[in-house]
Amino acid sequence: MNAILTPAANDERQARINDLLVGAIDLHCHSGPSVMPRYCDHVEAMREASEAGLRAVLLKDHYYSCTPVTELLNKHFSELNVHMLSGVPLNNSVGGLNVHAVEHGLNLGAKLVWMPTFSSANHIAHHHQDVKFVDKFPQTTQRMLQPIPLTVLDDDGKLKEEVKAILDLIAAQDVVLSAGHLNIREIWPLFEEARKRGVKRLLVNHPTYVVDASLDDMRQLASEGVFMEHSMCMWVPGSKFKFYDDVFLRQVIEAGTIDLTILGSDLGQQGNPSIADGFRNVIGQLIDLEYSDSDIRKMISGNAARLMNL
Repeated sequence: MNAILTPAANDERQARINDLLVGAIDLHCHSGPSVMPRYCDHVEAMREASEAGLRAVLLKDHYYSCTPVTELLNKHFSELNVHMLSGVPLNNSVGGLNVHAVEHGLNLGAKLVWMPTFSSANHIAHHHQDVKFVDKFPQTTQRMLQPIPLTVLDDDGKLKEEVKAILDLIAAQDVVLSAGHLNIREIWPLFEEARKRGVKRLLVNHPTYVVDASLDDMRQLASEGVFMEHSMCMWVPGSKFKFYDDVFLRQVIEAGTIDLTILGSDLGQQGNPSIADGFRNVIGQLIDLEYSDSDIRKMISGNAARLMNL
């Protein structure tokens, strides 16, 4: 625990946090409209980011690509000076591992493709195995059809042909491949084939959550140049999804390296802290862990900018 700060020292700390927040990039914003309860919509998220000084925000919905929305936001709200991005989530609602959805999304301007998230067989298995999973992952406001479990591997453990076609499109457009909520065992063959096909930008979202990557797995991913994004909502006090402490934050950063670690909010859920407050809190934790300003900037903006080619 840190010593109690004097008012002057606390003001200095807050000023440092706010200064570091300027230019930050959030690659994991869950605004609405959504079938999941959100505290803000996409326009409000952009305004909040603008007020806090963020440089860019990537909108993520598990059910649809927000790319048409981000194209409109960038055109009609350019005065907010926040670059809005999105991608294509390959869940049941877009037909699963659907090469046509990927082609359409990338031609619209999507900068990332998520492998299956809540529709992944791995995510569904976690849901069934953990009686408390409903408390660990946002639920829809209305009952939805049961998901069809998706995996990128066939019965022989080989990568499916439809996945290879998707990888070719990702490589041709030089956008980001996210492993989604696949298990780490599926990610190794996926990324190996992706590299063979020319995919250069690889991302694992919250590797310690659902993905089941160990610290050793993360060291291996880092040695292969894979970016790892950790969800601030899992470290922020007051978050419904706070699972970890700052000791573990240091461990995951050291495993994944400062140069390949990205910290995204993964916020927007009703009843959770705001996106900007999530950033402020985690920046404070990084300061307390004695990371330099330059290293903090890498993890909250610079690495994301490199990954997304901003």
